[in-house]
Amino acid sequence: MKNAWSSKWISSEQPRKQRKYRKNAPLHIKKKFLSVNLVPGLRERYGKRSMVIRKGDRVLVARGDLKGKTGAVERVDISREKVYIEGLKVKKVDGSEVQKPFRASNLQITDLKLDDKLRQAVIERSGSAVKDEAKNAKKAAMKEDKKEEKKAKTKKKGE
Repeated sequence: MKNAWSSKWISSEQPRKQRKYRKNAPLHIKKKFLSVNLVPGLRERYGKRSMVIRKGDRVLVARGDLKGKTGAVERVDISREKVYIEGLKVKKVDGSEVQKPFRASNLQITDLKLDDKLRQAVIERSGSAVKDEAKNAKKAAMKEDKKEEKKAKTKKKGE
């Protein structure tokens, strides 16, 4: 294990290599570790099970002392793989309050921030439910157009 990081370590069974893979991974790989489950309603709507968390998303804490609390994501620290949520703070021994860092695996996204065009593109590209809705809407519009054309033809024949 002379290398600092290798993509081949992901398939290793050795815990030391798995830990080293996660700790020394480059940022574009670490960003994928910040993938968070969606609540069931969002899963159905977007056709995805999880998404990479972003600032502004609303999340639910699923594990830990603050289980059940919700808030908006204030900051995402990719290098430490931590997420900071607005309003969820802990007291230090000296009495000051600091934001509590959360692991992404202990959160659930309850509302997505869709202001970003790249995120919308990801949803459209891979969300089968969104594609199905669009296809169904197109099919319904085509059926309505055909019905209107048939009505117009029958009116012309009747005249």
